[in-house]
Amino acid sequence: MIFQEQPKPFVSALGLDVGRKRIGVAGCDRTGLIATGITTVERTSFERDVEQIRQIVNERQVQVLAIGLPYSMDGSLGFQARQVQKFATRLAKALKLPVEYVDERLTSFQAEQLLIAENLSPSRNKGLIDRKAASLILQQWLDARRANLQKPAVATEY
Repeated sequence: MIFQEQPKPFVSALGLDVGRKRIGVAGCDRTGLIATGITTVERTSFERDVEQIRQIVNERQVQVLAIGLPYSMDGSLGFQARQVQKFATRLAKALKLPVEYVDERLTSFQAEQLLIAENLSPSRNKGLIDRKAASLILQQWLDARRANLQKPAVATEY
């Protein structure tokens, strides 16, 4: 009996932490193992925001957008979550890419805690918090994707 491992396809995904003033952007290595912050887009207009994200999408040959959805603590979708969904729908259409939502509750808080651990001031590093939050969102998506890909090995008898 020989066990064959399922192939793990390469992925290029972009993680987005969409806020009213800024969008944190994170990317991953081609293996889909590690997410890292790339940049922070200062929001001006939808067209300009899309153009900045489009440049990153083209450079990195992005196949999917993992966008943080800010659920309320009780699990409901509040005003901000609906705003993010509207933006994500328009962005996906403009970039012709699929969107997958990630529960982003507490990612900004976790990102702030990471800054504090690095002796950096959260109030002076808002853009860095957004990038770190985006990388936490993308890492969560990558981990879930990897868990789904790791199905039991297929046994083949000869």
